[in-house]
Amino acid sequence: MVFEKKQWFQMALQLRGSVIAAIYQRVFWFGVFGFLVAGLYNLKKPVSQPILGSVIPSIVLGLLLVFRTNTAYERFWEGRKCWGSIVNNVRNIARQIWVSIDEKSPGDREEKIATLRLLLAFAVTTKLHLRGEPVNSELEELMSPSRYKKLKNMNHPPLEVAFWIGDYLQKQNIRNCLNNYQLTSIQELLNNLVDNLGGCERILKTPMPLAYSIHLKQLLLLYCFLLPFQMVESLGWWTGPIVALVSFTLFGIEAIGLEIENPFGYDANDLPLDAICNTMKRNIDDLISLSPSVEFYN
Repeated sequence: MVFEKKQWFQMALQLRGSVIAAIYQRVFWFGVFGFLVAGLYNLKKPVSQPILGSVIPSIVLGLLLVFRTNTAYERFWEGRKCWGSIVNNVRNIARQIWVSIDEKSPGDREEKIATLRLLLAFAVTTKLHLRGEPVNSELEELMSPSRYKKLKNMNHPPLEVAFWIGDYLQKQNIRNCLNNYQLTSIQELLNNLVDNLGGCERILKTPMPLAYSIHLKQLLLLYCFLLPFQMVESLGWWTGPIVALVSFTLFGIEAIGLEIENPFGYDANDLPLDAICNTMKRNIDDLISLSPSVEFYN
């Protein structure tokens, strides 16, 4: 927030992350059309039609645009909440596994570390799943070669990783390294991870209704097409620039809604999923660097 205040003009002129690249052609052609109408008006052609301003009231179009943008932002914010919950649940599961599960044999600690790596693998596979990407080398260091090979053939990798984590917990309960209360607590957090995955899938696979999107675009085109005929008598040759400015505003708002309604990609306005996964990796690495869980009680 402080950076945004200090760099206000720099941000106002910034192209990266803006929607200018997506709308500049439409803005340009409506500006040209406004100049054309102004030229016809100066040739004494009957193009001035102020009555057309009542065809699509500005308030109607404004409400449609606001609804479109708010709906898209709700999807963006819901995605951010889901990923925030994934981060919190991964931290809590990792902490409880590290502290609560007893180490009865020399290999137990390595198995705990492998399971903590699987928690990170769940986040990474969720990221790849939401982006429609296959399992890649990013996951290779987080699991054994056999599991990595198996995961590459799975239709839904995040669920397979969640199954492996749950299987480990059940095994530790059978070995009496984890009591029933602890198992229930950790399983609930694991269920929350899967719920968050489902929430992200709901956002991804529920697009805006097609009829609404089409109708809004039709109204935008009609409004910007009729605008020069309403303004030319008052503005003359200024009709072109003003029409371009108005169309820039309207098309920009519509494009912002389109930009943020799927927040899981690589665009500048999407969620920083790579950075979020890297944060979880640092958290897991820090936890692993601590002493074995038995020493917490000495």
